[in-house]
Amino acid sequence: MALKKTEWIWHNGKLIPWDQAQIHVLSHVVSYGSSVFEGIRCYETKNGPAAFRLREHMQRLVHSAYIYRMKSPYTVEQLSTAALDIVRENHLSSCYIRPLMIRGYGDVNVNPLPCPIETYLACWEWGAYLGAEALEQGVDVCVSSWARLAPNTLPSMAKAGANYMNSQLIRMEAIANGYAEGIALDANGCVSEGSGENIFIVRDGSIYTPPLASSVLPGITRASIMTLCDDLGIPLREEMIPREMLYIADEVFFTGTAAEITPLRSVDRITIGAGRRGPLTKRLQEEFFAILTGAKPDRHNWLTPVAAPVATAR
Repeated sequence: MALKKTEWIWHNGKLIPWDQAQIHVLSHVVSYGSSVFEGIRCYETKNGPAAFRLREHMQRLVHSAYIYRMKSPYTVEQLSTAALDIVRENHLSSCYIRPLMIRGYGDVNVNPLPCPIETYLACWEWGAYLGAEALEQGVDVCVSSWARLAPNTLPSMAKAGANYMNSQLIRMEAIANGYAEGIALDANGCVSEGSGENIFIVRDGSIYTPPLASSVLPGITRASIMTLCDDLGIPLREEMIPREMLYIADEVFFTGTAAEITPLRSVDRITIGAGRRGPLTKRLQEEFFAILTGAKPDRHNWLTPVAAPVATAR
């Protein structure tokens, strides 16, 4: 899906025109993938646009940077304010927000420490990641031949650009074989996650999801679904999941900022349940979107209004 250009991008504390957000070809990030980033949804609610779990995303950004010995030049609060600024300055009612922290131009050496840290925030209009009909009808996926990152190689808890080279292999293989997405196994052969989504399995009225130790990114939407399961009295367990459990599940769904809550109708051409969105997936979708649109109270304070009284950084 092509980017929809907006007017402004935030760079190191000021707004610059979209076309001026450029880096040198010898910036460290180009050769070595030395970046961390986030993806945040801003939803149109009855009270105006609001960013979903903004502070939690910015906290994860700062933590991802810290794992890679990148000390963030900005606090979580400053980054959150900047995100609201760019949505407001670009006059968007709903959008996708991309905070990005990179190692810039300084030295073309494996050692990244001499390179400056550059911080960008952009936003643009964005629809359903796997297609609008996917939220109800589900998507067809496969188990990838590519495994997730083994422990003590690249840290899976960091949302780092280099990690997504692995994600690209998973996604490209799936598309080449006629699937919408791939599911990766961890180094032990147990279910890990999709190329950019966490995964949940429904069986006999309970929901299961892999633990963080299965090379899983600690997803913000993942955590939100776990909270909703508690709210709704749905039993949920974090445990190692064998591959074959996917095939005999009653329901399977992805979660993520982009995917939101997307059901899977088949895995490896094996139909899951009724071959479309199941009742627990539907119930969680309805609760999730009711909160995000303002149809139900924001009882967990997940939404930050864009119209919040914060100073504009220019």
